Amino acid sequence: MATHAYIKLVPASKQKTITLEEVKQLFHYYRDILSKTGEQLGWRYEQAAFPYQLAETDEGKGKWFYLKGDGHRYRAIIIGVGPHTETDSEAESSLIQITLPNEATYGDKGKANEFCKFLAKKLEGELHLFNGKVMYFCKR
Repeated sequence: MATHAYIKLVPASKQKTITLEEVKQLFHYYRDILSKTGEQLGWRYEQAAFPYQLAETDEGKGKWFYLKGDGHRYRAIIIGVGPHTETDSEAESSLIQITLPNEATYGDKGKANEFCKFLAKKLEGELHLFNGKVMYFCKR
């Protein structure tokens, strides 16, 4: 069964809303900093640290994209963005949903957790992990 993690952009976050394109830019930034770490180490660290390539389908255009793994130990991570409204306040914000499909491996879950933490820290959001625990990266 597919499992989900969420990053809520709360009023204390750096920004209230985010687009799918901005999430893609953060993915490319994440890959870039991993490659710079690899340069310092003298090997292709980014391929070992995060072995995924960004891919899109026609049905998910503008709503979600997926990170395609190397096929061996890593299969796929699906990332989507949508609106989120709190029930007690009518302020609208964004919600980033990270989904592990049925065929995902334990390696996918570990890499998805790392990427979720990176996104939540960068955006100063509220991270709801796959196991139901919540991590707060926003100022409280």
